Order: sequence, then C-alpha cells, then structure tokens
Amino acid sequence: MELAIVAILVGLPVLLWSAGKFVDGASGVARHFNVSPLIIGMLIIGFGTSAPEIIVSVFAALEGNSGIALGNAFGSNIANIALVLGITALISPIAVRSEIIRRELPIMLAIVFIAAWQLLDLTLSKDDAFTLLGLFVLLLGWSFWQGMKGDSDALAEEYKEQINSDATSVKMNLVWLLAGLVLLVASSRILVWGAIEVAQYFGVSDTIIGLTVIAVGTSLPELASSLVAIRKKEHDLALGNVIGSNMFNTLAVVGLAGIIHPTPIEQSFFYRDIVIMLVLSVALFVFCIGLKGRQGRLNRLEGGVFVAAYIVYTWYLINSAFLG
Repeated sequence: MELAIVAILVGLPVLLWSAGKFVDGASGVARHFNVSPLIIGMLIIGFGTSAPEIIVSVFAALEGNSGIALGNAFGSNIANIALVLGITALISPIAVRSEIIRRELPIMLAIVFIAAWQLLDLTLSKDDAFTLLGLFVLLLGWSFWQGMKGDSDALAEEYKEQINSDATSVKMNLVWLLAGLVLLVASSRILVWGAIEVAQYFGVSDTIIGLTVIAVGTSLPELASSLVAIRKKEHDLALGNVIGSNMFNTLAVVGLAGIIHPTPIEQSFFYRDIVIMLVLSVALFVFCIGLKGRQGRLNRLEGGVFVAAYIVYTWYLINSAFLG
C-alpha cells in the first residue's frame, strides 16, 4: 500500500513535468519550421495539455481498467470547467474576445452531447470509439484550417506572444520532445499501477479514483497555463486551453480507450458524472457566449458557482465511495 501511494506521489509530478517539456519541445520544433503560432497553439499545445489524460487512459485501458480511463477523461472535463476556470475567474474575470473561441464553444458542447448520446445504452463500444476518433480527425482538420486563416484573431495574438518568448535551440527542443515523451509513458504506467492498488486496498471502484485523484492531477497543466495566461491578461488563451483540452479528452481519450477495451458503463456514472459534465458545459457556453447583448465573460460570481459545484460534487463522490 505504501509503495502504491509513493507511485502516485512520484508518478503524477513526473507526468505533469514531462508533459510540459513535451509541449515545449514540440512547440519549439514547429516554430523552427515557421509553423503558424495559432496552429502550434490549437494543435500542439492543445494536444500536449491533454497528453497526461491520453497516456494514462491508454495504459489503464490496456490493463483492463476502463473505469480509470473513462473516469480520467470525463473527470478531467469536469475539473477543467468547474475547478480550473472557476479558480481562474475568481482571480480575474475572463472576457471572451476571440471569434475562434466563440466558434469552439458550440463545437465543444456538440461533442459532449454526442458522447453522452453514445453512452445512453450504458456501453462504450468499438463503433462508438471509432465515431469519436473520426470526429477527432475532423476537429484536427478544422483546427488546422482555423490556424491557416486566423492569424488576426485575438487568440492568435496571445499564442504568438506565448510561443515567441522562448528562444531555445532546435536541438534542445528535440531533446525535450523525446525525453518528455519517454517520461510521459513511464510515469503514466507508474501512476496507473499506484491508482489501481489504492482502489483495491480501499475497496472503491477504479472509476472513483479516475474521477478524483487522477482527474484533478491531470488537469493541473490546464490550471497552471490558465493562471499564467490570466496574469498576462491573455483571457482567450486561458479559456482556449480548457476548451481544447475538453474536446481532446472527449474524442481522443475516450475514443482510444474504447478501441482498446470496449466496456459497459455503470448507470450511476452516466446519470451522475456525465450529466454533471453536460450541465457544466452548457453553463460555460451560456456564460461565455453572452446572451441578450451581454458581452461574453466568466465573472467572479459564476467562477465561484463553478468552484462551489466542484467541491459539492467531489464531497459526494468521496462520501458515496467510503461512507455509502
């Protein structure tokens, strides 16, 4: 048991650190070849912030622990909105200026509704998984197209400022790219093993571990990047990182997990966790798009509601796992 806890305490920080280095290396290499900052931001950084969820879920599915894989994906979506954006908005209200963000929000909302509709039969099948991965390919194509034509957008300017601030050599970026990838894989395996051991020791489902410890842990890159973006007054970047991560989680993470290990879905998981993810996604859409002439923004009150909702949700999960 002690070794499993050490595995989580060591595996998670290494996972997050290696994901950051992987993103830095990939961004630097792309910048060397004059790739558009918006493409780097929407594709490479968007993929990189979801790399912990992707790698953890793939290894969990390979070992037959789909509960960790799905709990990690949907739990991270919940944490990204309620915890990451909630805390960020409490510190500084998030104003939405980018037209790309205003187009991404409805796409994100459509994606989570499609995923929920697929799981209504309480099964993640290979057909469901292939559909999600097909949509993921379309999302990548759309992001690339936006990156080719959207350099005048507010989001593009914020990505440009973020990316151009790093002057690391291309050789060093290649080293970090490869080292980050190797450490991502190694730390993910350690983390998944530790999580499974802890779940078995306490007699709780691996889904609960995926929804709580692992989901929050793998959402830390989004929290860190959002807080840094807000400090630099890059509001659209803070929001764009979360939206991109949630779309990648829903399509790529769930899709890969379903192809590797199709699995039944617990009824409680659908009507509790997936429904909460849907409600939070709708709320984020309403707050950030703006209704009846109101400028799209996530203010401190709305951020506080998100954080409070996450605290209640997490308390309910822990209470039902250990006391229910």
